[in-house]
Amino acid sequence: MKSLIVKIIICASLCVALGTASGFSTIDSITNWYQFLNKPTFNPPNWIFGPVWTLLYLLMGIAVALIWHTPHPDKKRALQLFVAQFVLNLAWSYIFFNLHELGLAFVEIITLLIVIIFTIVAFYKINRKAAFLMIPYLCWVSFASVLNFSIWFLNRG
Repeated sequence: MKSLIVKIIICASLCVALGTASGFSTIDSITNWYQFLNKPTFNPPNWIFGPVWTLLYLLMGIAVALIWHTPHPDKKRALQLFVAQFVLNLAWSYIFFNLHELGLAFVEIITLLIVIIFTIVAFYKINRKAAFLMIPYLCWVSFASVLNFSIWFLNRG
């Protein structure tokens, strides 16, 4: 049990730290670019993103720690999928906020969604709790995909 707690602390801390670093890299774009884009009426206020992502990164960290802790033979593949979706997650922020490539960001976030689904399926085969901990993340990224598309659509051309 003690080793699981250590793994949860490591994974949750790493996910939150990397997510926070990604968030800090977008601050200038949020204040100098994003605020001037046309956005749909369902666009949440900017202050909500930090707390939501912090919670999601914590849940993701717990989920991946549960997988890391298991002796299951499919653990390596599940961890590879997790890393892939996490890299895609971080890349989306860079593409959207730093490169201002709204259309490319939409293509990328759809790829991210697909890899998240594969990750959840892989987690489910190993540890159902880990899979269920990823569901809020899937829901949020689904919403973010619709938001990304809407912002692209409203600002195209």
